[in-house]
Amino acid sequence: MKQFVTEEPFWELFPDARIGIVVAHGMRGADEVPEEDAKAIRQALAQANSVADAHLTSNTISQNAVVAVWRDAYQRFKTKKGARCSVENLLKRVLKGNPVGSITPSVDIYNTISLKYALPVGGEDIDAMQGDIRLGITEGGDSFIALGEDEEAPTLEGELCYRDDAGAICRCWNWRDGQRTALTDDSRKAFLIVESVDLARADDLQAAIDELAELVSERLGATIFAKKVVTRDDPIMVIDE
Repeated sequence: MKQFVTEEPFWELFPDARIGIVVAHGMRGADEVPEEDAKAIRQALAQANSVADAHLTSNTISQNAVVAVWRDAYQRFKTKKGARCSVENLLKRVLKGNPVGSITPSVDIYNTISLKYALPVGGEDIDAMQGDIRLGITEGGDSFIALGEDEEAPTLEGELCYRDDAGAICRCWNWRDGQRTALTDDSRKAFLIVESVDLARADDLQAAIDELAELVSERLGATIFAKKVVTRDDPIMVIDE
């Protein structure tokens, strides 16, 4: 059995945070997705790039409310210089007229949800994890090789990250995914995360995980093993048997 565990030091920093989780089992591989569904996924991503404009009321990325709340959050823990929330990086592309393009169906789906709702969304391959996945403050030195990189970039002392028994999975909370557990064309089991630090957006978070689960089920043929909003009062969930 594998679990997702949110540790108390995380809640001490962000007592009102909400972590929406969708666990999808039995996803189709990229080459197994019918062209009709693949096309629908690409169209949804293109539409989400347009919809994202509604969240951008300022040409200065940090002055947009959906980004400012994360700029503030990133001041509360140790980060690598220049690290920014994943949704800021996506919205910055939209702001510059450089739409987020297609990568692989599962990633396209979670980027669609991130853009549409202006919330950080990520995904990891459950079969590539070693032991439980934990969200908390690290003592530093956790092994990590970022996507697209070749060199080790271990975590910092006091950094907030997702990690398992083998090292970090995503650094600086939701800034950068690692190679080891990243979703690929062949991933069958996905741990999908939607994060919010703004209580006023609780309904948006719920809508985001509902739509995420629906898209993964409908377009990738997955069975939704679990769907839950993790809170300080309910900090642990089972993600695999």
